[in-house]
Amino acid sequence: MSTDTTTALDLARKVLRTEAAAILGLVDRVDENFERAVQLLYECQGRVIVTGMGKSGIICRKIAATLSSTGTAAWFLHPAEATHGDLGAIRDDDVVIALSHSGETDELLRVLESIRRLGARLIALTGDPASTLAKAADVTLDCSIAKEACPMNLVPTASTTAALALGDALAMTLLVRKGFREDQFASLHPGGKLGRRLTRVENVMHSGEAAPIVSTSTLMPDVFHEMSSKRLGMTAVVGDLGTLVGVFTDGDLRRLMSRTSTVLTLTAGEVMTPNPITIARDLLAVEALKVMETHKITSIIVTDSRNAVEGVVHLHDLWRLQAI
Repeated sequence: MSTDTTTALDLARKVLRTEAAAILGLVDRVDENFERAVQLLYECQGRVIVTGMGKSGIICRKIAATLSSTGTAAWFLHPAEATHGDLGAIRDDDVVIALSHSGETDELLRVLESIRRLGARLIALTGDPASTLAKAADVTLDCSIAKEACPMNLVPTASTTAALALGDALAMTLLVRKGFREDQFASLHPGGKLGRRLTRVENVMHSGEAAPIVSTSTLMPDVFHEMSSKRLGMTAVVGDLGTLVGVFTDGDLRRLMSRTSTVLTLTAGEVMTPNPITIARDLLAVEALKVMETHKITSIIVTDSRNAVEGVVHLHDLWRLQAI
């Protein structure tokens, strides 16, 4: 390994250690001020406006995005644009999160007076608790660092990492306080892998004419036809009242044929497995997958509150969702 490569690796490790230390340094500063900030956000009746310049502004966009994706209406406001008309976006029931490592960013300070005049509450994230921004805020969170990861101690690196981590801590604490649920997260992430993982059974089940269903009195030739035409390797069996009473699978058929030569004279009710495992249509796909893996089955029947069959989910349907 060349000297240049060794130097590069050493520097990379130093950068990572410095940034990790910056985050760890925040742990003991999570105090009553952090609690007050979370409470302000929890009680906010308007929107959360996140603002900052330069690299801090980029971190602000991430904080706003994380809040929005976890049930808190939030967006980024560019402080320079704010003084040229965008201040109208701030209302008296909003909470503003302002991020500046120095706490003396000119564009941000010019917005402070207007924020106060409008009546919005202000949370400051700054590396200088004695700064102008800190003194103007309702709550100040100290995200100071010992040094930047930059060899010249100039480029915002450890400071932006620390601010990002503190913003995540706010968002995750607020998420829990609001009781934000997995199904709410799913509704805000309908696309991509997250959306697929959090889709509900009702969106993937075979229902209506696509669901294999026979009655207890159905003769085996018709049972075979239902199973082969629906191609799910099984069929639900319902009683006279239309409620689920059993299931018959390809595996059941193989075992049955090994025991008797009079299969075609039997009915579904005589050969079915009673009381099959079922799930509800509003169950998450990932939870349905867990049930199927636990019981080592490839298809599962979806029923309503009356135990009527609403559909069938096959393991392949969940694999196609990349639910695993």
